[in-house]
Amino acid sequence: MFRIGNVEISNRVVLAPMAGISNSAFRLTVKEFGAGLVCAEMISDKGIVLKNKKTMDMLYIDERENPLSLQIFGGEKETLVEAAQFVDKNTNADIIDINMGCPVPKITKCDAGARWLLDPDKIYDMVSAVVENVDKPVTVKMRMGWDEDHIYAVRNAQAVESAGGAAVALHGRTRVQLYEGTANWDIIREVKQSINIPLMGNGDVKTPLDAKRMLDETGCDGVMVGRAALGNPWMIYSTVKYLETGELVGDPSVREKIDVCILHLDRLISLKGEYVAVREMRKHAAWYLKGIKGNAKARTAVNQCETREQLVILLNALVLEVEAREQSEIQVG
Repeated sequence: MFRIGNVEISNRVVLAPMAGISNSAFRLTVKEFGAGLVCAEMISDKGIVLKNKKTMDMLYIDERENPLSLQIFGGEKETLVEAAQFVDKNTNADIIDINMGCPVPKITKCDAGARWLLDPDKIYDMVSAVVENVDKPVTVKMRMGWDEDHIYAVRNAQAVESAGGAAVALHGRTRVQLYEGTANWDIIREVKQSINIPLMGNGDVKTPLDAKRMLDETGCDGVMVGRAALGNPWMIYSTVKYLETGELVGDPSVREKIDVCILHLDRLISLKGEYVAVREMRKHAAWYLKGIKGNAKARTAVNQCETREQLVILLNALVLEVEAREQSEIQVG
């Protein structure tokens, strides 16, 4: 375990914040598979300040998710501080995280997200202003740099620490790389050696063995898992188990995968209503179906589903089909 400020994290596996993904339904589902900390998707500071309904809905946290880190983004000190104060006083988040890694142009054009990577002085100025005005621990999630010619990861992390930040999460890719190429774990190690606050490593952690290797090679305090957990919360469970016992857990059955998929669906419906939830769940369902033999037709059909009933019937039919095929193969064998 490790601590972020006064918040105790029970193990070293952290669910990364993912835009358009990490809502309460997804986070709670992953949390139940053992994540030590879950992180909410990034939320606009101006959306919070203006009390935009969609933005305010994104602030919902189920108490079973805690400890939870809620991430905000912005480019102006006044609105970033005001949004942080609102999160501090009006939500049950345990940690306030500042996004310093989003590579999307509409975010960077507003001097937010990865744009901060070019200016360690701004990082210090902005983070210290937030820290001074809230009670909850403040952390930063960042990339290693803007591009190969502008990698200020060590200076940027040191700026966060000097400003009173309680931890840093570092994705070992530049803004220009987006999610392509290979994550640079050497820079994660360099940053860890340069600061005294906890560091969570992020990038190319696809298996429990990757997580162990990242911890061993970089010395980071926690491992942040993102895309590997999509449709696969068992990745979180198996990683926690492997780090604690050295035991590798087997894959879930098709029935187990579909049962969790339907649980996730029902939570999303409770959160957003059936119309929106079913359409959002299409991508998640496709991720849950990944790796299931003969899933191609079902993955295509998922995108035509418009109601919970249609989606559940389709998923359960796939389970029966796979189980029948497996039974047939056993009998032939």
